[in-house]
Amino acid sequence: MPPAHRALAFTDMEIPIGEGERMWAPRMEARVLQELALRKVDRVLEIGTGSGYLTALLAHRTAHVHSVEVRPALAAFGKANLERHGGVDNVTLELGDAARGWSQHGPYDVVVLTGSTPVLPQSWLAQLAPGGRLFAVVGAPPVLTANVVHCPAPGAFLPVELFQTVLAPLGNAEHTPRLSF
Repeated sequence: MPPAHRALAFTDMEIPIGEGERMWAPRMEARVLQELALRKVDRVLEIGTGSGYLTALLAHRTAHVHSVEVRPALAAFGKANLERHGGVDNVTLELGDAARGWSQHGPYDVVVLTGSTPVLPQSWLAQLAPGGRLFAVVGAPPVLTANVVHCPAPGAFLPVELFQTVLAPLGNAEHTPRLSF
C-alpha cells in the first residue's frame, strides 16, 4: 500500500499505486480467488504484479506463481512489498510484457489478467493446462464482463460469464480489427 493511502488499506475500493494503476478492491480479489477454486498444486501466471498483494494471495493458495509486470517502477514496488513481508518463497517475479501471452513456464493451471482486455487472445488460452482456469475481464467500456474460462481438455474451452465490472485496460492488449472505409 502506498504510504499516502495506508489508512484506506481495508476499505473496499480501488487504491492508486502509481503509474496510473490501481489495486483491485478487496471484494474483487476475494471473488476472483473464489471463482478460480485454487489448489495447492496449481501453477499460476499472473499478468500484472502491481503492488504484489494479489500475488501474495495467489501464492498462499497455490504451488507457484509466475508474476509478470511490464512497468519497472511497479515491478520494483511489488517486489519490495513481497520481500518486506516475507514468507512468499513460491513466487517468481519477472519484468516483461505478457499482454499477449507468457509461455516461458507454461502450461499453467491458472492464468489471471489483472487488467481488462478488449478480446481474449488464443495465446492465453493455449497456455492453460487441461483442468486449468483463466480469469479475464473482457470487453470495451462501458460494458466489460468478468469471465472464468475452464479448459477441460486440450484445446477445449468453456467460458463462464461472472459479472459486469469496470477495470483499467491491460497495456498492449490485443484489439479486434476495426473497420475502415
